[in-house]
Amino acid sequence: MKKTFSLKDPAKADPRVVEAIKNDVRKYAKRERRKPLPEGFDLWELQCRVGPEAALAEGRPFKEVAAAIDAVAAGGGATVYVEIVAVGAKWPARIQRTEDPPSSDFGAASGSQATEVPPASGAGEDGTG
Repeated sequence: MKKTFSLKDPAKADPRVVEAIKNDVRKYAKRERRKPLPEGFDLWELQCRVGPEAALAEGRPFKEVAAAIDAVAAGGGATVYVEIVAVGAKWPARIQRTEDPPSSDFGAASGSQATEVPPASGAGEDGTG
């Protein structure tokens, strides 16, 4: 999607126009993500650019597109340019642990030795006092 939206509509209030633009962007993203992935890719990455016009558009993550549209509208612009291109991507590689996990022996970690507690005074070996 490479489109310039008008932020002014005489038949609608300005906040409703901005919400309609954001709704169109979300619908487009959902539609793109439903498409079958190319061979060898795990997910769709949405590369986005937003600005008052195409020449001034800046790259942003998809999560920030709605905020960027709000910023352009708050700046008093008459139009907002939105560009979203879906590109196949792979999941990032997982980080492998190189060190051993911590020991489950809590006493060894602090360096203290476990000691046996002597029986209470007055108690004999048979448990009578």
